[in-house]
Amino acid sequence: MMNESVKRFWLIAVLILTGIAGNTQKVYFVDGFHGGIYGHYPAGYTAFINEMLAKHPEWVISLEIEPETWDSVRLNEPANYATFRDYLADQSDQGRVEYVNPSYGQAYLYNIHGESIIRQFSYGIRKMKSHFPGLVYSSYSSEEPCFTSALPQILSSFGFKYASLKNPNTCWGGYTRAHGGELLNWVGPDGTKLLTVPRYASEALDPNSTWQTTASTNSKAFISSALDAGIKNPVGMCLQDAGWKFGPWLKKNTGPDKSTYITWRNYIGNVAGRQKLADWKFSQEDVQVSLVWGAQVLQQIARQVRVSENKIVRSEKLASMASVLQGSSYPAAAFDEAWRGLMLAQHHDCWIVPYNGKRNNTWIDKVQRWTDTANRLVDSSSALAWSVLNGQTGNGVVIAEQSDAGARWFVRVYNSNAGKYTGITTVDLPNALNGKNLSLISSTGKVVPHQLDGNRVSFMADVPGTGISTYSIREQISATENTSMVSRTISGGVKLETDLYQLVFDPAKGGALVSLVAKKMNNKQFIQPSATAGMNSMSGYFFRDSSILSTAAQIATITTVSDGPLLASIRIDGFIGKHPFSQLVTVTKSGDLIDVDLNINWVGNPGIGDSYKQSGGYKAEDYRKAFYDDSKKLQTLFPLALEGQKIHKNAPFDVTESRLATTFFQTWDSIKNNIILNWVDVTDAKGQYGFALFTDHTTNYSHDGGSTLGLTTQYSGVGLWGRNYSITGPTRLHYAFFPHKGGWEQAAVWQKNSYWNNPPEAALVNGSNVPAAQQLVSLDNDRLEITAIEMQGDDLIVRLFNPSTKPSAANIRLPVKSAKTISAVELDGRVKSRFKTVQSASGTSVNLQIKPFGIQTIRISGIKKLST
Repeated sequence: MMNESVKRFWLIAVLILTGIAGNTQKVYFVDGFHGGIYGHYPAGYTAFINEMLAKHPEWVISLEIEPETWDSVRLNEPANYATFRDYLADQSDQGRVEYVNPSYGQAYLYNIHGESIIRQFSYGIRKMKSHFPGLVYSSYSSEEPCFTSALPQILSSFGFKYASLKNPNTCWGGYTRAHGGELLNWVGPDGTKLLTVPRYASEALDPNSTWQTTASTNSKAFISSALDAGIKNPVGMCLQDAGWKFGPWLKKNTGPDKSTYITWRNYIGNVAGRQKLADWKFSQEDVQVSLVWGAQVLQQIARQVRVSENKIVRSEKLASMASVLQGSSYPAAAFDEAWRGLMLAQHHDCWIVPYNGKRNNTWIDKVQRWTDTANRLVDSSSALAWSVLNGQTGNGVVIAEQSDAGARWFVRVYNSNAGKYTGITTVDLPNALNGKNLSLISSTGKVVPHQLDGNRVSFMADVPGTGISTYSIREQISATENTSMVSRTISGGVKLETDLYQLVFDPAKGGALVSLVAKKMNNKQFIQPSATAGMNSMSGYFFRDSSILSTAAQIATITTVSDGPLLASIRIDGFIGKHPFSQLVTVTKSGDLIDVDLNINWVGNPGIGDSYKQSGGYKAEDYRKAFYDDSKKLQTLFPLALEGQKIHKNAPFDVTESRLATTFFQTWDSIKNNIILNWVDVTDAKGQYGFALFTDHTTNYSHDGGSTLGLTTQYSGVGLWGRNYSITGPTRLHYAFFPHKGGWEQAAVWQKNSYWNNPPEAALVNGSNVPAAQQLVSLDNDRLEITAIEMQGDDLIVRLFNPSTKPSAANIRLPVKSAKTISAVELDGRVKSRFKTVQSASGTSVNLQIKPFGIQTIRISGIKKLST
């Protein structure tokens, strides 16, 4: 009996201990809501959230709600607003509500400029502070693939400590690359590390959908595969669409497999294992995303966003110059509203569901209104700044006054970039000067070479970084060079000859560029000899015609638009099938860029791209989608004579070396990041020669793994959710390209693209005395980029970026007598360090160091002007 009792005791003990051990294995789930007043947030929804929180005391949530939403909730549901504020009051690790994405317009981030990302967070956090001043931002997470490689640096500077790279329930637009580990260090391009939960290597894409992964419901398969992969504390996630009425997302959350609801702050801070954390040097190609690239609607939205991005930043710099140099009032409210419109136009829904919404109020319509408003406010602010800088010559910092008794008209040229600009500038002349003999005189009295084309004058300008130069126009005969840059070849081609290049266009091949010789690179020919259609031709599959059509298949006409000593333009008019197109190709005497304005006047609405399911049968669950296949879209082609090609491309605050063998794919589970934000650069294997391509909007590029680079020019067909992305008018694209020696960094591709995006602005002034030159910020390192200059109250903010794989030193001089403090600050305003200043007759300067791909924000407080 005694032995049997002992046996029974130990058997029960083992069973109890086994049960306890089984229960110690916990799994976790991050639940919450995503949306907002622009995306989706129905009236009364805050009451529902409050009700669910009260009903389910074990439930905790993470929020990704557009900040403006709370303006509406406070106004229309004050009691619910107050209750929700109480839930948000506890910002400890055990708090029940964490705000994981305060960005103003919930942008995808990878498709906009780095400065726009900073403003998305700064304006969003400012708006949130007006409602919930005690909020703490610990973790970044998004239900959409709102990720970009440089986020660790940006988020850390705003005070974030953690991030998640999961978006398990909304993968329509893509997902991040799977990576092993429960927790890792996400390493940004500048070296900043951020504790991050990745999409596990075991977190598979759902075999029965094209929008979710196995982590979206904490399925048994997800948990089992995670445990097998060594994930000791598996965590899934779903930020539900605001408007859904499920309450807690996991419906069968009972029994031994029950998941514990948790916030990212609590999970990463207190649960996730931190032993032997791996460093993941996250590449932009690890953001595996795709939209309906090449569709007219996306081209339109992307171009409108790009125009506003560039205009706002240029105008802020000009207004800051007027404020610091001339004491004018800085139009902060106007810029705030302009940024608001732009940030909303960057909303991810604008890009992925552009047609959604009621008539005249789709996302397309909203983007048009938002960017129009932004541009109008910016244009008004710039006009005011120009008037101040042009008219007040005695009350500010003026290096010299330009007084020319023989001149009544002046051209003032503004350069918003960090480095000195030397190149061609064009301005329209007033009617009073049409048809007259003119000379342009610099502030030093030098006659400047110029070229007249009708009522437009082009001349060689020399403008300091973030500065203005002045040129007087005199009615007098000047010696002009009658050099021609355009000629005809014996075979009937058209030749453009500059100091740098010899280009030949062949009318018989649709105006294709058949020879591109770089004269100062040992006369290297950059076009692949086997390319029968030449370069800059277009080709694509027209599925309703069951034909591949090419511009090279029909004869084009080539006419000379401008042919002078400084600038030349030719116009190519041809056809692709029955559809007429024109290309305006412009070169300058000594400039690097070959600039192209493309216009295609479509006849009807042709179908262009892969024919898959174009006539019906679209299913959301089908992995294959026609719009994924770039190989059949209309592409502008650049076959390059570069052996063993390597590709680099820019991203927000980053440059990525591509690891893609080819950019082509057809299915959702094989998405590749082949996005071109601003530029893509191709070099040979040795890095001896390269070729850069610029575009005026975010789109994608193609590369066949061999010799041919392509710019996606048109898609017309079925897109997401079976919507027809149709052609509704002409297609207009602006792009540029140039061959170079060395890699992207040696060739200053980033800097040249900045000048192309932000060319000098010229303004005519009618008067007697105007400032000869003005400059706000002087840098002795022209490889740095000044991403922003703005006034915040009485303080001047200057933000620098180092687009380089190497650290950069610089001396920055400001035209001020002194400043109380000049500090390096974080993006949330925290002071990192104070600079030692050096005063001189020309202003106040500091020395600084910026790490590779580093951002440096400088705050100048207590400014005293040189004139005081």
